[in-house]
Amino acid sequence: MAGAERLNSLLPPSVEPMTGNAQHSAAADETLVKAAQKGDMGAFEELVARHRDKIYARAYSMMRNEDDALDLSQEAWVKGWQRLQQFQGDASFGTWMTRIVINLCLDALRRRKRQQAESVEVLNEEAGGVERHMPVMTVNPTEGLERAELRERIDRAMAQLTYEHRTVLILHEFEEMEYKQIAKVMDCSIGTVMSRLFYARRRLAALMANWKDEDEGTNTPDKQKP
Repeated sequence: MAGAERLNSLLPPSVEPMTGNAQHSAAADETLVKAAQKGDMGAFEELVARHRDKIYARAYSMMRNEDDALDLSQEAWVKGWQRLQQFQGDASFGTWMTRIVINLCLDALRRRKRQQAESVEVLNEEAGGVERHMPVMTVNPTEGLERAELRERIDRAMAQLTYEHRTVLILHEFEEMEYKQIAKVMDCSIGTVMSRLFYARRRLAALMANWKDEDEGTNTPDKQKP
């Protein structure tokens, strides 16, 4: 991925090119954070090198666009550097940075949403459309799929969710955030979070089930007539 390669040059302002400090490479994140808080640029540089791929991946999973993900992940590192003195170690450094990039992505998605009409899926959800009457489907999407193909299908399915549904699913399933935390970052009620998560899971399951059925129909040979 071109975006991932470009991340090799992703460093916040005033951080010099990597020096390959062996002491930094062997240090724990907590040690590097304390050193960076005292002005050690090389320590922060090492933290960027360790976590930039994860931060970019989280931004891409939410924005679905390489350039947007790169811009927002870079902005996250700049903010991380600027706010480093605020880091208290209540969570890991990687989690702290992930929350920063998630908030930036949410802000960007809200701006995008204001410029677009509400999707049909959101209107159906609020109006209690036909999806409300669909049975809840439980699917084992790994059955009969190679791992790479599974990842691709999940990625395709996630891209078809609305940004509200995709975001709440990412925050709850991947970031393991509680409903209360999600409601705070998404600026909505806990009930709305629960509703969105319910619809997101059901929509994702339906998409995966449809593709699985299509595969089985394609791969099943025609029965011989007697």
